[in-house]
This record gives sequence, structure tokens and C-alpha cells, in this order.
Amino acid sequence: QFYALFFLQSILKVDGYTANLLIAWSLLLGTGFFLVWGALSDKIGRKPIILAGCLIGALTLFPIFKMITTNANPALEKAYETVKVQVVADPASCGDLFNPVGTRVFSAPCDTARAFLAQSSVKYSTVPGPAGSPVKVVVNDKDVPYTDAKTSNPAITAAVQAAGYPKAGDAGVVKMSHPFDVFRPQVASVIGLLFILVLYVTMVYGPIAAMLVELFPTRIRYTSMSLPYHIGNGWFGGLLPATAFAITASTGDIYSGLWYPVIFAAITVVVGALFIPETKDVDISKT
Repeated sequence: QFYALFFLQSILKVDGYTANLLIAWSLLLGTGFFLVWGALSDKIGRKPIILAGCLIGALTLFPIFKMITTNANPALEKAYETVKVQVVADPASCGDLFNPVGTRVFSAPCDTARAFLAQSSVKYSTVPGPAGSPVKVVVNDKDVPYTDAKTSNPAITAAVQAAGYPKAGDAGVVKMSHPFDVFRPQVASVIGLLFILVLYVTMVYGPIAAMLVELFPTRIRYTSMSLPYHIGNGWFGGLLPATAFAITASTGDIYSGLWYPVIFAAITVVVGALFIPETKDVDISKT
């Protein structure tokens, strides 16, 4: 739910207007399934549907997001598979890139180089260099001067684009000219994939309100529902873009940030299956 818009805009470089319309259409098509799964949970139980949504999501997020890349920015996908980029640096000079509130200032050349490449959606690997050696960026086995620029590095940008990475605004990136421009195959395919992600969301959120009410007795219900729910959504969900970007920047893989939602979905399946009771038949008037 939280990652798709971030991925479209920050990783695939889809313009904000198009990205928001794509998400809006997927939500419009999928919203009715909140009612479907909620009603079904009244018949078969809350747990099976919620845990199925989390499990299916954990198993399929990687292939779905790769298909989103294929359809939304095919040139990026091709470059991702064919262009080899390396950051060669003394391992002692490379730190972590976790910046949850955007206040950290990275000054080490290894960190600024990796952050710049990650922000440019360039796949790269970090190669250990000799102790004390300066940072070097290598694109398809050719050394590229690195000037330690934190926001712009024309030499690296030119090198990766010459090797095959698309420029901002290239024609191959999915783009919608108006809100109802949904019938072209490229646009429809991306909306369809996003719709699948929305289905996973509806499987969890359709039954969850009833389940949270049924989990707790009246005297502690409000606190018991609100506190963990908003910690989970506010902190773990709200920090997802920053955490996912830090993972992506550290590994050089645009898909590695998906491990964050995948791991939490998997944890939910395990904890839910082992420790959370089924609540469908709980009479909340007697608790």
C-alpha cells in the first residue's frame, strides 16, 4: 500500500501526475473488495483472509514489482540487466544510508556516490578498494571521474545514460495525458498490476476493523486497538520510504527495498497463525 507510489515516482521516475492517477485508478477498481472480503470474513473467519493476503503478498511482491518495471519503464529494466556499475571504495569509508527524517548529511564520498546512484535508479555493486584509496565509479569497466557531488554529478549521469539508462522524461516511461487515458496497453497493464496489490490490501483491511474490536474486552478496547494500530501504520508504514531507500542505496538493487514489506508481511503470518485467536464468533456485547 505504501510502497507502490514511492516505487513509481522515486525508482521508476514516473511523473507525479501519472503515478497518482495510476494509484487512484487501482484504488477505484479495488475499493469494492473491502466489502467482499469483509462479508466473507463473517462466514469463514477473519484470520484466514488476513493471513492469506499477507502470505500471498510476501510471496508475490518481488515478481509483481518487476512486472511493474517492465511495463512502466522498459528502458530502465533493460539497462538494469545489461549495464554494470561499480563503486570502488575503501570499506572503512562506507557507512549506512539510513535517513528516516531526512536530516542526516552524508559527507563520505562512498556514501554520497551510492546515494547519488540510488537516487538515479542505477543498479550498482560496492567493490572493496585498497585502504585509504579514493572512491572510483566504474561504468561498464570504464572509470568515471567522481567529484563528490551530493545532488548532481554530470559525468556519472552522462556515463550511465550513454550506457543505456533512460533520461528523465524519456518517451518509454508510462505517462497519462488525462485521467481517463487508461485504455492504452502500457497504462492498463500498470493499473492491473497495482490493482492486484490493492486486492492484497483489501484482504487485510476488509476484516481487520471487526477483528480488532473483537480481540479486546470493552474496558481496554479503545486503547488496545488504537495504540498498536497507529504505531504499526504510523511508524512502520510511515518510515517505509526512508527504510526502503536506505536498503536500496546500501545494496544497489532497486528491488531490495521490498524486503521491508515482505519481512513484515511474513512476520504477520507467523505471529497471526500462532498467537492471534479467531474472533468471528465473539459476542462483543458480553466482553
